[in-house]
Amino acid sequence: MGYTMAEKILGRASGREGVRAGAYVTARPDYVMSFEAVAGVYLRMSEAGVDSVWDNERIVIILDHYSPAPSIRAAELQKIARDFVTRFNIKHYYGEKAGICHQVMPELGFVAPGRLIVATDSHTTTYGALGCAGTGIGYAEMAYCFLTGELWFRIPETIQLRITGKPGRYVMGKDIILSIAGHLSAEGAQYRSLEFHGPALRDLSLASRMTMSNMAVELGAKFGFFLPDEAVFSFLQDRVRGSYQPIYPDADAGYEAVHEFDATLISPQVALPPNVDDVVPVSEVGDVKIDQAFVGSCTNGRLEDLRAVAAILSGRKVDRMVRFIVTPASYEIYKEAIREGILETIIDAGGCITHPGCGACFGAHMGVLAPGEVCVSSSNRNFVGRMGSPEARIYLANPYVVAASAVAGRIVHPDEL
Repeated sequence: MGYTMAEKILGRASGREGVRAGAYVTARPDYVMSFEAVAGVYLRMSEAGVDSVWDNERIVIILDHYSPAPSIRAAELQKIARDFVTRFNIKHYYGEKAGICHQVMPELGFVAPGRLIVATDSHTTTYGALGCAGTGIGYAEMAYCFLTGELWFRIPETIQLRITGKPGRYVMGKDIILSIAGHLSAEGAQYRSLEFHGPALRDLSLASRMTMSNMAVELGAKFGFFLPDEAVFSFLQDRVRGSYQPIYPDADAGYEAVHEFDATLISPQVALPPNVDDVVPVSEVGDVKIDQAFVGSCTNGRLEDLRAVAAILSGRKVDRMVRFIVTPASYEIYKEAIREGILETIIDAGGCITHPGCGACFGAHMGVLAPGEVCVSSSNRNFVGRMGSPEARIYLANPYVVAASAVAGRIVHPDEL
């Protein structure tokens, strides 16, 4: 029996070829990354008397979650993060000048097929879109990793998700992964590796694949892999740092389960509050008036998403009672959106552009919801209190639906415009 991507990559990283799911290995990540959370990691290191790191060129620090600092506490965390960078002479420090970590890491060439990357954020699974094993870890694990350059893993079993058919109009990777979440549940891939296969993936952009890998963790997954192809190699050209070796599953790899989804049958989807797996077609949501719409986050703040927003808003106006917040995922995307006239279209329609960062996604600043308010968001989570008040409600949808809803003042299918 052959091997899955998780088995092969963790086998390579641990120097133990031929390991199977269920085995425990000590693996050496190619890079490790943290954001403002590095403050908590640094405090744990200080308490333990740690005065060195294993490799200051393999640690990446990006400030994105609370940037610019919206409070004294956030400013303190960022100060601690800068103290860490200074003390250990961390070479790859980007502060608040790059964007959201999970977009910036691929853009700056740290993410590549076959690599293993760990970070203090659950949505590190995003890197699986490039055939890279990315996963989130906690503060204590990261402190250990900073010190030793290694971490133990249990190699996960793998579920294959085979996507057939062809996505229709206004259907994006967001709709496919929401549909999968609705079928498998938020517990359906608990500590499993997901592999996305099938002919439909040829019609999915790298941006849509990143959305799907990003939300693999919403099903409980440890990894969310796509098989690297020309779209990945083209993106990495003149970006990637060092050499890399793409890794693919064997034709006879052992999968715990195989599930098939026909993209032709998937329409724009909406996750109802407060569960990411309570998913229905947008046509079945009903008459839901909104107060806020948000496009951004590490899930859907890429150029493809901003283009979708501009396509909907062109020649239209945002409802006068709706706050429409749009956050590019990185400064690279921000600048290209300026060149294409996308941001001007959004501003002219009544949208609010923010600087690249996590912003409204998790209720820290720039779009906090008041009690009783309703938001339709392109982000990844809609649980109670995610974007502000625990009495607010959050619906998840793709950028086409979010933009159309901002115009209509209620959640609608873009065709309704």
